[in-house]
Amino acid sequence: MPLLTIKNSGKTIEAETGKSLLSSLMSAGEPILHKCDAKAECGSCHIFVVEGRKTLSKAQRPENERLDSIVGVSSNSRLACQALMGTENITVELLA
Repeated sequence: MPLLTIKNSGKTIEAETGKSLLSSLMSAGEPILHKCDAKAECGSCHIFVVEGRKTLSKAQRPENERLDSIVGVSSNSRLACQALMGTENITVELLA
């Protein structure tokens, strides 16, 4: 199983391939906002992918549209509810 490292806390967890980052983070007890039931409608689960971005699922139109409406987005931005784990390790930074 690939490893998911949370830069903020330094915690590393095993994450299931194909599972959303939001689900993996919540299963690990990490505090992450999520208001829209993982529908890419609110943007509250916006995170930065520090390492391993290419192993995640490709961002689809709803996610890109939501990210376009959020202040502070970078090329490393993803919505945790939409990004699915790939087969390699990644590191993310949660926003406060």
